[in-house]
Amino acid sequence: MNKNSPQVICLDGPSGVGKGTICLAVAEHLNWHILDSGSLYRITALVVSRQFPDIDVTTIDVAQLADIALNLSVSYQQVDNDLVILLGGEDITKLIRNEEMGAKASQVAAIPAVREALLARQRAFLQQPGLVADGRDMGTVVFPDSVLKIYLTASPEERAQRRYKQLKDKGIDVNLSSLVEDLRLRDERDMNRETAPLKPASDAIIIDTTELDIQHVTLAVMNWVNERVNARLS
Repeated sequence: MNKNSPQVICLDGPSGVGKGTICLAVAEHLNWHILDSGSLYRITALVVSRQFPDIDVTTIDVAQLADIALNLSVSYQQVDNDLVILLGGEDITKLIRNEEMGAKASQVAAIPAVREALLARQRAFLQQPGLVADGRDMGTVVFPDSVLKIYLTASPEERAQRRYKQLKDKGIDVNLSSLVEDLRLRDERDMNRETAPLKPASDAIIIDTTELDIQHVTLAVMNWVNERVNARLS
């Protein structure tokens, strides 16, 4: 890739490993654009829920689901160290972050036609000077030629504890054991789906965050950013 072309940094891994927080930090550090690819599946799930209330996602016609994914009007704004997600100008950041949308997003993401519909849309986020992409298949499928690929992981129990604390801090009543089971089921579905399963790219740097706080993980990622990206751009 030409050093004058926009570069991509991919941060992949399951939910609860800190990808979003770290992507924001890296994007701010480099003054690059950001893509929360997982949100596209949550947004698709939200639109599906609005159009087909009380209907199981798996029973809806696949062509209809793909059409919904193709016609999402999505944009991202970085505001006060947080990512604001807009759907047709509506701030839906909080609406898509609950556990229900997470579970439905995992179901939607397992449908090959939906993944195909969102592939070109994800790649369209790549603009100068560069993009920090957060997801599950950014380094393996969407941006296989990215300058840096990092795969973050952690035990389901630790990820559930983090999610539990996040939700409790927001005043949301949740059950820890249910969160652990939900993460296990989601991991199994994501890792075993036919299209773009959740796995590290062959050339990804794997960081286990189970015993690390977010500051240490961010520092580790930034060291790789400085080594790989700055060297490429110099």
